[in-house]
Amino acid sequence: MSRRFTAALLALAATGSVAGAATGCDAAREAAGDIVSSATSAVASAAQQKMDEIKDGANATGDVTAGPTSADGDRTVATVTAANPKSTTADYTVMVLFRDDGGNLLDTVVLTLDDVPAGASKSGTARSNRTLEGPTTAEIARALRH
Repeated sequence: MSRRFTAALLALAATGSVAGAATGCDAAREAAGDIVSSATSAVASAAQQKMDEIKDGANATGDVTAGPTSADGDRTVATVTAANPKSTTADYTVMVLFRDDGGNLLDTVVLTLDDVPAGASKSGTARSNRTLEGPTTAEIARALRH
């Protein structure tokens, strides 16, 4: 074999190895994404079940707002505020969604604000279940006054 031919074969073999490694990395990245997606779906389902446990709750999504997100250690947090328009003290159970800039669901949490005074507001902190990467927003998916 000539040196050029041997060098060409080595180059071709190296390229094939790199391509194979890149494909392996892509597959690993996709598998990790699938695992995170499945975990996020499971958390969202558990949050929905928690909301469904509330009996005699009135839809109060309009009474609740989520503030901007920020980092608190390795978690993402948002201040959630319930404004109780009723004439009696009420408890609020709130499902908060954390989303990325593309609108993709990253995490779901359920927050309870107990004893919100009549005609007043009370705030609490929604804290992500895991570390969230990149810019996020918090939105109120569902809120029950009970």
